[in-house]
Amino acid sequence: MSLRQLLPSCQDNPDLAALYAYPEGRWLRANMVSSVDGAAHLEGVSAGLSSDTDRQVFALLRSLSDVIIVGAATVRIEHYKPARTRALWRYLRAGRTPTPPIAVITRRLSLDPDSPLVTEAPPDARTIVITTAQAPADRRAALEPHADVIVAGQETVDFKAAVSALAERGLRRMLAEGGPHLLAHLVEAGLMDELCLTIGPLMTGPGASRIAAGALPTVPPLPLRLAHVLEDDSFLFCRYIKKDH
Repeated sequence: MSLRQLLPSCQDNPDLAALYAYPEGRWLRANMVSSVDGAAHLEGVSAGLSSDTDRQVFALLRSLSDVIIVGAATVRIEHYKPARTRALWRYLRAGRTPTPPIAVITRRLSLDPDSPLVTEAPPDARTIVITTAQAPADRRAALEPHADVIVAGQETVDFKAAVSALAERGLRRMLAEGGPHLLAHLVEAGLMDELCLTIGPLMTGPGASRIAAGALPTVPPLPLRLAHVLEDDSFLFCRYIKKDH
């Protein structure tokens, strides 16, 4: 890895933990990857857009977070498992659980109760499932022995209530890993404070969705300011903050 900081100043081997440190208070950071022409995935998954350095930044952001938020569709497509201790920056977990729990957003509890994400999560970082009051009771009963279930909303997930419920558990440093529909909902609800975006040096052509997608009501564009840009092997690592923060 030959990571360089391009903005706000030029330097080699920047202190990544300091650059990505969370501010005080509740803060929701999204982490996404895209191609140069805006594709959020290659052949259905994000791995083809990534790199070794991107995976290191990915692990860093997980290490800094209190909880990882992800949509159920992304859990299925990307074959999610509990966060692994060996993949994290361990010293950044001092005073907290060795791994952050993963919180899955699923309106109808479309989550396999026997999946590794549910059954292999450690007792101190049980998987959290955020759903609705109308979700099938039998699916909830199947999940509850191994996962913590939070009800947020009646027929659709109330994202503001979901984020507040996580914060009430002391999980204030939040990391949303997607997918595009989840990111769109968070932006629509005014919950995203920060976007970390890796831009891979690849053009995929038409077809793939953008990093925010879905048939949501039109919302005003969200102004952002650029906090920093890093570069490694033509990959760009951009950190954007909501402009009103």
